[in-house]
Amino acid sequence: MSVQEFVDAIVTFVRANENWAVPVAFLVAFLESFCFLSILWPGTAILVGISALLAKSGVELSVLWPAIVAAGVGGSVGYALSYWIGLYYKNGIRELWPFNRNPQMVDSGQAFFDKWGALSVFFGHFFGPIRAVIPVVAGMYALPQWQFQLANIASAFIWAAGIIAPSYFGFGYLLGSSAAP
Repeated sequence: MSVQEFVDAIVTFVRANENWAVPVAFLVAFLESFCFLSILWPGTAILVGISALLAKSGVELSVLWPAIVAAGVGGSVGYALSYWIGLYYKNGIRELWPFNRNPQMVDSGQAFFDKWGALSVFFGHFFGPIRAVIPVVAGMYALPQWQFQLANIASAFIWAAGIIAPSYFGFGYLLGSSAAP
């Protein structure tokens, strides 16, 4: 199954089951933000597809905002678990898949973290190539929990809104549905 077919299958499921939009948004964002799966998981494409679908079907804002919140929570939880994995394994993380097959991922994450510190956690939600490794590196470096969570939660909700809302309102406007502002 290709990535596009996979994205289409999830979007089709949500089309047939709109009441699942919120739990699916949580799960998609969680998997997009969890260290081992974010490399393989096309979460951003799925969230864009779901929000466009919601706009096309004319779903009201009463569904959109819970989907954004669910995606923000999912992204935060995925990053938090990744942080705790890095905190637990420290440099042993290099022995685990996918980092044992791509050691440059950890090296790149460490270089990014060295440059930006806690802000790297904030930026990590927005940049796919570093999304998989930054929370792990923050844990490896034992970034204080409050700094990590502040950057994590703030960026997860901004990321979720930045992915879902523009697709919803943009497609709503283009399609002339009731989702148009």
